[in-house]
Amino acid sequence: MSDNNSLQITVIDGQGGKLGRSIIERLKQTFPGYTITAIGTNAAATTTMLKGGADQGATGENPAIVASRSSDIIIGPVGMVIADSLLGEITPAMALAIGQSRAKRILIPINRCDNLIVGVPDLSVTRLVDEVVSIVRDLALPEIR
Repeated sequence: MSDNNSLQITVIDGQGGKLGRSIIERLKQTFPGYTITAIGTNAAATTTMLKGGADQGATGENPAIVASRSSDIIIGPVGMVIADSLLGEITPAMALAIGQSRAKRILIPINRCDNLIVGVPDLSVTRLVDEVVSIVRDLALPEIR
């Protein structure tokens, strides 16, 4: 993992991008110096995440593949590692690139789009975002633990 000043965080989201935007807003509040890249599976998701404060953004399969190569942390719904999920917005190549990335993946358990996660309580988006921020803090600042 890169040092904290150059930590590469990528947030991937699809459909409307609201989950990704919530994550980006909270990460920017908590870690204002970190650069966050938003990768939307469609233009609407990318636009929404950019409005949430992402430093840069791109849309589609190739940006997801390229970001997977250089990211230290990739955050998104669990469907981002399952081909054809998010109503078909995750291509097999995207799922493979994210799954094979050297990055730490923070998978958010959203029980939608035919992907149901057993043993995980159905938490509010606010609570899920709180958990994401906590995990990023642990990954970025391990000496605080």
